[in-house]
Amino acid sequence: MRSEAEVNRAVYLYADTVRRICMVYLKNYADTEDIFQTVFMKYLLSSAVFENDEHEKAWFIRVTINACKDLLKDFFRKNTVPLDEIIPISTEMSEDNREVLEAVLKLPAKYKEVVYLHYYEGYSCVEIGKMLNKNVNTIYTLLNRAREMLREKLGGEDIG
Repeated sequence: MRSEAEVNRAVYLYADTVRRICMVYLKNYADTEDIFQTVFMKYLLSSAVFENDEHEKAWFIRVTINACKDLLKDFFRKNTVPLDEIIPISTEMSEDNREVLEAVLKLPAKYKEVVYLHYYEGYSCVEIGKMLNKNVNTIYTLLNRAREMLREKLGGEDIG
């Protein structure tokens, strides 16, 4: 079990990343907060030793993605309609940003996660491949297919 100082440091460093990943997957504030608590509880109870800060950050990303996927597989969740589908996205956002956000959120999960990790977290395809345990060429393919899907949905010339 980790000390309070270690957990506070991790929350300070990784809270935004964990919340953003959760929002990309879950599109729901309440579920995001639940997974946030789950991830940091796992960290508190974990005895994993990290080689460096990047290794620790990769651990947080992997645990967060897995926790989100587990929640999405839940029977109750599969058999209900989320409020986010009923309530439209905030009108405070500019029309262009809203359109891009909606297009990214509608991508299948395997494309959405590589787009998020590449464009929002700034990871290279090699790093994403290691995090997701996938071949780097698979990551390039997923990213290119996601760009093409977004280009078709948004009617743009080039996304990447």
